[in-house]
Amino acid sequence: MKKLIVFDVNETLLDLTALDPHFERVFGSDSVRPSWFATVLRNSLVATVTGQYADFGKIAGASLDMTALQNGVSLSEEDRNVILGTIRSLPAHPDVVPGLEKLKSAGFRLFTLTNSPPQVVEAQLQNANLTDYFEESYSVDTVKTFKPAAEVYQMSAREIGVPVDQIRLVAAHDWDVVGALNAGCAAAFIARNGKVLNPLFPKPDIVGLDLVDVAEKIIKMDAG
Repeated sequence: MKKLIVFDVNETLLDLTALDPHFERVFGSDSVRPSWFATVLRNSLVATVTGQYADFGKIAGASLDMTALQNGVSLSEEDRNVILGTIRSLPAHPDVVPGLEKLKSAGFRLFTLTNSPPQVVEAQLQNANLTDYFEESYSVDTVKTFKPAAEVYQMSAREIGVPVDQIRLVAAHDWDVVGALNAGCAAAFIARNGKVLNPLFPKPDIVGLDLVDVAEKIIKMDAG
């Protein structure tokens, strides 16, 4: 039986480097953007562990304010809105459409599972021209806790109506992959931009450099 493929969105499907010109202009260096997004992920994890949920957009904004303070930058409301607004119109990585096409042609059912609120991921997929590839998009907002908490992945399986072991998560984040494996899913890791797996945690059975590579390996392993 084919596993159902559930995709992370930010960085996995969508290219955050589109934000770099704004960080270059506001902070004087595009290297601040990865630092800001790492703060977003850290703050979402803290929210999960402490039970203080706020939606991902609010966490992204608070993290941007923190990044400005850390860098001694006076962040105008206009610049803040431009950076946060651009998140809704990120382009897909060049390999995403070819990889999705391969999986669709092989008969796989495709979904997304993201930390972003429903209205944000809807806009993201539409603006990146990816909406038609996915049957449904699921947000952590349903369970009010962020990935990599097990209940997020279990929620997606419940919403789709299948056992959790029939799902394969695809992500470019090692912590997301570990969360999925811990919840009972299969997983695949895309090693984008030098991202690596944590050697202390379980490894997925599929690792690839881009989505085309991962899609070919999924088809070989799961299509039978």
